[in-house]
Amino acid sequence: MQFLRTLMWVLVAGLVVAFSFNNWVNVPVRLWGGLIADINLPLLLAIAFALGFLPILLYHMATGWRLRSRLTQTERTLAELRQLHATPAEPPAIPPLPLDPATSIPTTVTAEPDPVAHPTLPLEPAADKRP
Repeated sequence: MQFLRTLMWVLVAGLVVAFSFNNWVNVPVRLWGGLIADINLPLLLAIAFALGFLPILLYHMATGWRLRSRLTQTERTLAELRQLHATPAEPPAIPPLPLDPATSIPTTVTAEPDPVAHPTLPLEPAADKRP
C-alpha cells in the first residue's frame, strides 16, 4: 500500500513539472490602482491553489484540535470514573473510646440491651412452668 501511495505522488509531481515546463509564460495580472504584475503561469496557479487551500487547512486543523481536546476531556473523566469504581468504599470511622481521667485507659461502654430494638429478648422473665 505504501508503494502505491508513493507511486501516486511521483505521478502527480511529474504532471506538475510537465505542466510547468510547457506553460512557462508570463501572464499579466491587473491589481488595484492600475498596477499590472507579470507573473509566470505556474507560479500564479500555485498562489491561487494556496489561497484556496489555506482556509480549508485552517478549518481542518481547528476541527482536529477541538476533537482532540474533547477526547482528552472524555478520557480524563473516564479515568476518574474508573478510579471511583475501582477503589473500595472506606469503612465508617469508629469514634475513639472516652478516656478515664484517673488512669488514662479507655473505658468500655456497656449498655443494657434495648428490648424494643431486640424483639427476641423477652420483656418479662419467663415463669417457671414445672409441675
